[in-house]
Amino acid sequence: MAVLYVVATPVGNLQDLSPRAADTLRTADLIIAEDTRVTMKLCRVFGFHAPLVSCHRHNEESKAAELAGRILGEDLAAALVTDAGTPCISDPGCEVVRECVALQIPVIPIPGCCAGIAAVSVSGFDAREFAFYGFLPREKKDLKERLKEIARGVKVAVLHESPFRIIDLTEAVAETLPEARMAVCCDLTKLHEKTLYGTPQSVLAELKANEKTEKGEYCVVIDLHGVSLPEEKDTAAEWPAEAKLIEEMKQGANLREAQEILIARGEKKNAVKQAALTLKKLFE
Repeated sequence: MAVLYVVATPVGNLQDLSPRAADTLRTADLIIAEDTRVTMKLCRVFGFHAPLVSCHRHNEESKAAELAGRILGEDLAAALVTDAGTPCISDPGCEVVRECVALQIPVIPIPGCCAGIAAVSVSGFDAREFAFYGFLPREKKDLKERLKEIARGVKVAVLHESPFRIIDLTEAVAETLPEARMAVCCDLTKLHEKTLYGTPQSVLAELKANEKTEKGEYCVVIDLHGVSLPEEKDTAAEWPAEAKLIEEMKQGANLREAQEILIARGEKKNAVKQAALTLKKLFE
């Protein structure tokens, strides 16, 4: 029967491969892998012999429909995997799933490892509600703005970060959200896994003091309970009355109608009338 299994694989420790995942990969007709070289190592350890085909971020859009058609046409039991963790969670796979759904091919999850969930579980933060953001922007200005947006929207945020940018990320959190708490996990489930806990400033100091910081993979949990941010200014409220009148006129109102709209909205009557006189003279 044509079917697509979405299979979670270990993020580090191979013993985390579930018996059900192992059975699925062992009996699959085809394994769709993010990187066949990485998945081949897993196959060798466990004795999986299904043919591998690559489907990664750069070719998924062009290959997904073809793969779904092949699964249906050849009546295959296919397994979708990524290099580590659960497919489609900040990893490729969603296009393949979407195409299979469109062809009414059953899509069945084989749950298991997910670095973000593992990090949340050891964070110690109240994560009854949290959001996953994957990788944030690299540019410092964009990164800080994104952190502020996140802090205004959720109480616990989960991120991925490169070992070469983890210090930059933590510095940005320290400068933007100094009241936050962090749990920075490195190499989860691996032999030398380590989690740093504390304020952004204290975690940053530990990262900078560790000569091996630029090794490993990082998953970061930020606790935003108690973090206060200044209210965003309503820039429209700071516009001069003339600009507000012009804005209403751009929407189709004439000058008199624009005055009435602003006054009804609570603008000072004398200021609006004076602005209208200024514009009238300008127009003349």
